[in-house]
Amino acid sequence: MKKIALAIIMALTMAAGASAQKFALVDMQYILRNVPAYEMANEQLNQVSQRWQKEVNEVSKEAETMYKNYEADMVFLTDDQKKKREEEIVAKENEAKDLRHKYFGPEGELYKKRQSLMKPIQEDVYNAVKAVAEEKGYQTIFDRASSQSIVFASPRIDVSNDVLAKLGYSK
Repeated sequence: MKKIALAIIMALTMAAGASAQKFALVDMQYILRNVPAYEMANEQLNQVSQRWQKEVNEVSKEAETMYKNYEADMVFLTDDQKKKREEEIVAKENEAKDLRHKYFGPEGELYKKRQSLMKPIQEDVYNAVKAVAEEKGYQTIFDRASSQSIVFASPRIDVSNDVLAKLGYSK
């Protein structure tokens, strides 16, 4: 009998503790769309990316043109000339590949540029979310935009506008 009573008391204590926890949701996509600095950084990244992609495409096109010219001239070339042209074509293709890796690789220029532009914005948003959580007593704030497992959530627990207000962009 004592074991049952003890188990019931423990269950009630854990249930009371669990219900005391407060949590909220934010929609990071919504927040970031409403931060002008984020939109400007995205636009800047798109422009840089397009410029670099154009440069890579030009080098690739040069390699392609060199190959077509090689094919057209192949019957007139000696073995040494063929070998030299093939090496030039391979070098140009490698140049395009290296350029693509330099700009768009995992640690490439675009990655570094994105880090330098986005990190301060992300830190500001994180600090605003943290401040809202501390002010309102939330233990956890989930990102609704990145969580595919949230089927429904009451709009009352969405604190996205509070975060925007904390950032200075009232909605």
